[in-house]
Amino acid sequence: MLTLEALADLLASHRASASGPVREFALGGQDFKFNSAPAIMGVINLSPGSWYRESVSLSADAAIARGRVLHAQGAAIVDVGAESTLAGTELVGVKSQQDRLLPVIRGLRAAGVLVSVETYHPEVTQACLAAGANILNLTGTERSEAMYRMVAAHGAAVIICYVQGGNVRQVGDFDLNADPVPAMYEFFAREVETATRCGVEKLFIDPGLGFYYRNLQDSAVRVRHQMTTFLNTFRLRKLGFPTCHALPHAFEYFGEEVRCAEPFFAVLAALGKTDLFRTHEVPRIRAVLDTLRAF
Repeated sequence: MLTLEALADLLASHRASASGPVREFALGGQDFKFNSAPAIMGVINLSPGSWYRESVSLSADAAIARGRVLHAQGAAIVDVGAESTLAGTELVGVKSQQDRLLPVIRGLRAAGVLVSVETYHPEVTQACLAAGANILNLTGTERSEAMYRMVAAHGAAVIICYVQGGNVRQVGDFDLNADPVPAMYEFFAREVETATRCGVEKLFIDPGLGFYYRNLQDSAVRVRHQMTTFLNTFRLRKLGFPTCHALPHAFEYFGEEVRCAEPFFAVLAALGKTDLFRTHEVPRIRAVLDTLRAF
């Protein structure tokens, strides 16, 4: 059971990290003041393999319409992906990803909506940045330096995801140490150094809690790891960059109320000083954050 005493002990052990500021920057002419106000990222899945049905849009028109709605509901950024991260779903080739993503990016940017693109392919990255994407949501580690240079050349931002493998579709077992932060910190410090050396000035770090590692399929193990990581996120602020979290689902616990899972995890993420909340449930997360700010 999560207790007030446990939270107090966590803060007492790492108090210096809790007060550290992170970099603030503008995207597409919009200023983000992460040290005083977190932001929300809505999700659109262009792949039929994505299980969160409310987020799936199988045509460009439907995706653009959904993106406009998410923006009106409070999403400062809309994240678009053409391949599911679920291990059992089909892989989507570069050409098919481009065909799905590019008209959506152009349509959303024409509507004034900031766009993030989730991919680990350099060819998809280049095409999407050229089409106007503001952020690369990088879900892989292979050829990352080339993609960082593309991001820098377009003055865009990158979300660096914690991936133990070549990409999100090739992960195996997760290193379930008692404390997940040291390994994450080492990974992010290395990637941040590489990205900034390549000219990237705007970046987020993402602990990758929505990815499907084989030994995290036990619900109790997975949720405990997710909760622990959310609450310890503030310790990564020493890196100096804002943290993005993809809010997970915990279907085994929430069952038919699974759409309430992301708002629950958002509370823990907020306590851990998350800066960007990636969610399928924009209105619910906005309500949670507004309520917490009212305290």
